[in-house]
Amino acid sequence: MTALPRGLTVRKDAGLYGYERALRRVGLDPVAGVDEAGRGACAGPLVAAAVVLPDGKRGQVPGLADSKLLTAAARERAYVEVQRRALAWSVVVVEHDECDRLGMHVANVEALRRSLARLDVRPSYVLTDGFPVDGLEVPGLAMWKGDRVSACIAAASVIAKVTRDRIMTRLHEDYPEYDFGTHKGYITPEHTAALTQHGPCAIHRRRFVNVRRASEAFTGEPVPGYADGVGDNGDVDVDRVEAGR
Repeated sequence: MTALPRGLTVRKDAGLYGYERALRRVGLDPVAGVDEAGRGACAGPLVAAAVVLPDGKRGQVPGLADSKLLTAAARERAYVEVQRRALAWSVVVVEHDECDRLGMHVANVEALRRSLARLDVRPSYVLTDGFPVDGLEVPGLAMWKGDRVSACIAAASVIAKVTRDRIMTRLHEDYPEYDFGTHKGYITPEHTAALTQHGPCAIHRRRFVNVRRASEAFTGEPVPGYADGVGDNGDVDVDRVEAGR
């Protein structure tokens, strides 16, 4: 990933579509945005999405914003609009066991890369939220809080979040004792209480320290394949992940 093209600047008050407009002015079109949902959850899949929005009014999605700032109903409306208006969009689901096998950072970057590779339209430039994605053969920029300042990243965040929420709602039917339909696999007091009472279920991520501790407390046996201590072998400390991501 690279910085913005030399000489290109984006005003702080340019709005949600400012980066895309600026990149198009220097001939970088189409622009793809990519984001994920579920990186900080300790149960269920990681979901990544990529979106290319068209120029002009068609590409201006009503109600679009960072998915975390929208209500569930507003996300559903934006989800429909993004799919209807996008030049291309894609979504990738990385299951919990692959997240454990790869480690969350590797799984996250790989999911972003896969979602971009599945686009029907080849982008000329890629905007990502937080993490750079190397090996794309096109320039791009990793942006802090990108889903709040870039329309295509915000659109990707909506696709990823709605897709994952629907998956977790379906999984709630298989594991009702954990109430995945409410917290979607993120750590809440209710989720912690369920882990303590029932131990982890099949879709919990064993790389998360809280899951491993709950399993060991529930069974009295260590979880095989993972070293003790935060940070070993890509383990995830739930106190260090951003809530809702």
